[in-house]
Amino acid sequence: MTFDYDLFVIGGGSGGVRAARIAASEYGARVGLAEESRMGGTCVIRGCVPKKLMIFASQAGAAADESRGYGWQDAQAGQFDWTAFHGKLVRELDRLEGAYSSGLVNAGVQVHMQRARLYDAHTVELADGQRLTAKHVLIAVGGRPQRPDIPGQELGLISDDLFTLDKLPGRVLVVGGGFIACEFATILQGLGSDTVLAYRGDAVLRGFDTEMRRHATEQLRAVGIDVRLETNPARLEREGAGIRVTYQDGKDEVFDAVMFATGRAPYTKGLGLEEAGVKLGDKGQIVVDEWSQSSVPSIYAVGDVTDRVNLTPVAIREGHSFADTVFGARPRKVDHGLVASAVYTRPHEVASIGLTEDEAEACGPTDIYVASFRPMRSLFAGSDARAVMKLVVDAETDKVLGCHIFGPEAGEMIQMVAIPMGMGATKADFDAAIAVHPTLAEELVTMRKPTRRVGAAKADKPAASA
Repeated sequence: MTFDYDLFVIGGGSGGVRAARIAASEYGARVGLAEESRMGGTCVIRGCVPKKLMIFASQAGAAADESRGYGWQDAQAGQFDWTAFHGKLVRELDRLEGAYSSGLVNAGVQVHMQRARLYDAHTVELADGQRLTAKHVLIAVGGRPQRPDIPGQELGLISDDLFTLDKLPGRVLVVGGGFIACEFATILQGLGSDTVLAYRGDAVLRGFDTEMRRHATEQLRAVGIDVRLETNPARLEREGAGIRVTYQDGKDEVFDAVMFATGRAPYTKGLGLEEAGVKLGDKGQIVVDEWSQSSVPSIYAVGDVTDRVNLTPVAIREGHSFADTVFGARPRKVDHGLVASAVYTRPHEVASIGLTEDEAEACGPTDIYVASFRPMRSLFAGSDARAVMKLVVDAETDKVLGCHIFGPEAGEMIQMVAIPMGMGATKADFDAAIAVHPTLAEELVTMRKPTRRVGAAKADKPAASA
């Protein structure tokens, strides 16, 4: 059978673009790609990149305050100009989108800036009605923010909306307790909005190490965010220019804006997947095997649409591995078992890789090494903020099972920790490294004695029968 393309990619985010570019430029495949919105996807246009720039902007005032602790008595941040910042942000995102687009064109990928859906196992249908055939189809459409199913939910913003606001809200409610909620609450408070964070759990960042969760929750409060745990909105109503929020306990109050950061879902609705025979999971995710292949042999999927590990670098690795496997005759799987992550709160970030203390405790005897201290920079300026480093170590093999950091630039540190941990490093290997002094990271190689041991001893194996 003759096809229009060797590969057609639906979705122009990080994973799809990487797969398309590698397949075309390195392996000579005929590749087409369709994107319904903007090239670069969530991370570049509506997520990681603009969010990090806004984090930087939100901390200018705190930096000015800290500088006074170093003798700069006239230092002041002044008044934040959202219009000026936003205009520069838009120009930067336009530049990045252009880089993504030109990278595809230079690789020989034919780009269709419109929505596409599956027509059958080898055919995609574009929004203009055109049908194109491909030997392989890769779905890389990512996920979309979800609003909770409550009356008036349409009045709430989602994370995408924050990047398009004409002005910042005076008083804002952020609903949620994950990555996005904590980061955007930090941003809004830092830029001058009176921020309330409502979360149904007893500490933010569910899934992270319990000790890190506690410190992150306390820090949100320390920077001025009104954190309300075990609190959930039940209804939103328009009241003049504001929004009245009624909580599940019956209490209510008015905000200028409400932002939902209550999770994301795979963007699979209306793609024709089920009609083509593609198996979907209970969240709408595309079910794939270790090669990112769906239940239909010609259809693959990478990134958040598969709901495996929903991080941009993972999607990029999956897309690259797909291209190597299918077009480069270099079979390559992605190991999802040891992936580092970071939450860009301020002044301290939360970063993690491997097992939490609770997870390791359930596996057997585990030594927990913890260092808690006030970092030199902020201490000198008069801050009482503490940083925390934690290593989770198998007590029998000495292998480092997990690392958790709460401190300035924790994301930068965890990236480097991921390398030795991926190589199976032991605590002795960490100890063998000579510290770089004075640094925060030196604590990771100078913790000599465990703070505590958790987990029961593993049961002895039964004797072999005669």
